[in-house]
Amino acid sequence: MKLTTTAAGLALALASTTAFAGGFERSGLPLGFMFEKGNYAELSYGYASPKVSGAAGGGAAPTGNVAKSYSTFALAFKADLNEKFSLGLTLDPTFGADVSYPMPSPGPGPYPIRGTNATLNGDTIALVGRYKINDNFSVHAGLRSVGIGGNVAVVVGGAPAYAASYENDRSTGFLVGAAYEKPEIALRVALTYANETKHEMATTVTGVGFVGTETIELPKSLTLDFQSGVAANTLVFGSVRWVDWTSTRLNSIGYAPPPLVGHDNDSISYSLGVGRKFNDKWSGAVSIGYEDSKGGIASNLAPTDGYWSIGVGGSYTAGNMKISGGVRYVDIGDANALGGASAFRGNSAIGVGLKVGFTF
Repeated sequence: MKLTTTAAGLALALASTTAFAGGFERSGLPLGFMFEKGNYAELSYGYASPKVSGAAGGGAAPTGNVAKSYSTFALAFKADLNEKFSLGLTLDPTFGADVSYPMPSPGPGPYPIRGTNATLNGDTIALVGRYKINDNFSVHAGLRSVGIGGNVAVVVGGAPAYAASYENDRSTGFLVGAAYEKPEIALRVALTYANETKHEMATTVTGVGFVGTETIELPKSLTLDFQSGVAANTLVFGSVRWVDWTSTRLNSIGYAPPPLVGHDNDSISYSLGVGRKFNDKWSGAVSIGYEDSKGGIASNLAPTDGYWSIGVGGSYTAGNMKISGGVRYVDIGDANALGGASAFRGNSAIGVGLKVGFTF
């Protein structure tokens, strides 16, 4: 079966809102570009508009929207060095968070931590090699340079209580995986493991006079991606991704327990979709995504818990160029924060993505 339908546009839209998966991940370092035919380059853009709000005091002290909109850019390049070996390079906006509690807070009762804000930015530069053992089996591995940094300001009762800035720190990790393919039915199953990276961030804490380093470990992950043709010009695709978020903690100097960043549970996210090739130029896809809520108390800097989503995407091919786009709606899981004193309910996000790829 010859099937070339693509779900690339939808996958990009999914990536643009994964910040509402466990932890603060915005992209899972997708490696689909390594399986493109011939030499290949792509540039992608994502935009997410989240609405996350809650209230304390049984609804008397609302937060207003605490989650800011954001954009991401990514690029990837792959070259076939010979019939067996290909080499790729990618820049990916892997991590990020941007939360701000409005000051003053809306409503008759002021929210206790109004004015609190935090920004986190992280990226991954990866050099990846893929070796084809035969037409069915291949292995891939690579080195990752991961960066992370940001700042936080905690305000309690309208008065500054804590502020810290963390300079970007880069650390090296690796990824390794294998894939099985059956081209005649467009079947591909790929499993990829990425190890944890440890970071010593140069830190300045205002008020306590601390200038030094703080340590944070970014989590290891295991991702299973799959796709298969199920009928002429019809493809089923999906993924299962586990991330070890319980290993990621930031016990910043001068900040009272619990940790400034900490997670009680790992995350497992799922996606499943179907793609359809309409003709030689147009393809489309639809997908659903899910991550179970864990319960308990969420971080004030990430007051969400699980999600479900639905997305649609399409692509247009003209010669050696392929333009893909997609949109995703995310229903963000309810959460309790502020030590259980506040509730975040009925939240959502819209994400859109656009990607341009060239084969040469």
